Amino acid sequence: MYDIELNPSEFKLFRTYIYERVGISLSEQKSMLIKGRLNRRLHELKLQSFRDYYDYLVNDLSGEELLFFVSAISTNVTSFFREEAQWRWLQEHLPELISTKRDKKIRIWSAGCSSGEEPYTILMFLQNHLPDFESWDIKILATDISSKVLTHAVAGCYELKQIEQLPKNIVVQSFEKIKNNDEIKYQIKPFLRDKVTFRLYNLVTDEFFFKNKFDMIFCRNVMIYFDDETRHQLIGRFAQLLSKGSPLFLGSSESLTTHKETLKLSGSSIYKKL
Repeated sequence: MYDIELNPSEFKLFRTYIYERVGISLSEQKSMLIKGRLNRRLHELKLQSFRDYYDYLVNDLSGEELLFFVSAISTNVTSFFREEAQWRWLQEHLPELISTKRDKKIRIWSAGCSSGEEPYTILMFLQNHLPDFESWDIKILATDISSKVLTHAVAGCYELKQIEQLPKNIVVQSFEKIKNNDEIKYQIKPFLRDKVTFRLYNLVTDEFFFKNKFDMIFCRNVMIYFDDETRHQLIGRFAQLLSKGSPLFLGSSESLTTHKETLKLSGSSIYKKL
């Protein structure tokens, strides 16, 4: 078995590098996680030590290895219509949120969209709860730091086990059955996929220059990887990008202790822009 040890000085190098580049804060307990998840990568690259891998990582000017590294140490766990309480809240408050939308334009950001279940769920929800859905100009920006999961998200293809818990009417409305390499897959229909723009994006280091404000921002179970300072800065940027009265959706284990002057708790890990 290919097993290379990760010593404390090497772990410190990775810890500093990933914090500075991506904002992920690794605790001392994550040393074994890095060792376990990256041993095979060292074998693939024919490297003899984690110091060799660190040098390879920081000298990769393409940035592809950084994306691989982030994908390896983070957990892309998602599903359709997760955080059920938040969708109940949105159903109740949707009439209020769209009441001022005379131009019938809705702009949403799914930050940390993983393999696409979140932005597609947003569209499925709106399709079933937004009056005259077809007449609305809806655009969703869906971003993630992993090119691997974005490739999956753009394709919008899912296995039966990923959609079998969805109501039958939503499956019929939103998916088409396709055959992919002798496997049956369920692909999001084009008219929904066309409303989503997927983009590789680093929430910590990329610029927050957007033409318009957002009517909703979803950033769920992303900030659990960040330290307090990084979370504080990111929430401040989200607040600036939200229209007045618009919601910010966080993960069920996440809450805000700052920015109370601009964001007010309104539901289960849901904060509205004041």
